[in-house]
Amino acid sequence: MGIAAALRNDAAAVAGALGLLYLFPLLAQVAGSTTWQRRYDAIGPVPAGLAIQATKDLGTMPIQPWPGLGVLAAWVAGAMLVGWLVLQRRDA
Repeated sequence: MGIAAALRNDAAAVAGALGLLYLFPLLAQVAGSTTWQRRYDAIGPVPAGLAIQATKDLGTMPIQPWPGLGVLAAWVAGAMLVGWLVLQRRDA
C-alpha cells in the first residue's frame, strides 16, 4: 500500500513490490562470501517473512522467527512512511 501510494500506478506498484521482494535473494546468490549471503538473507523481506512461519530447524535459518517479524515490520513501516511522505508532498 505504501509503494502504491508513492508510485500512483497499479502496475508500477506491483512491479516495484515484486522487484523489491526478489532483489535480496538475488543479491544473496551473487554475494561472494557466505557471510554476506547470510546478511542479505537476514535483512530481506522474503526470508524474514518465511522465518516467522518456521517451527523446526531454527538453527539453520538465516534469521530467527521473532527478529524476522521485526525485520518484516520494519519493511512495512518503511514502505508506509515513504508512501505517506510522497503523498504529503504531491497532494494539495
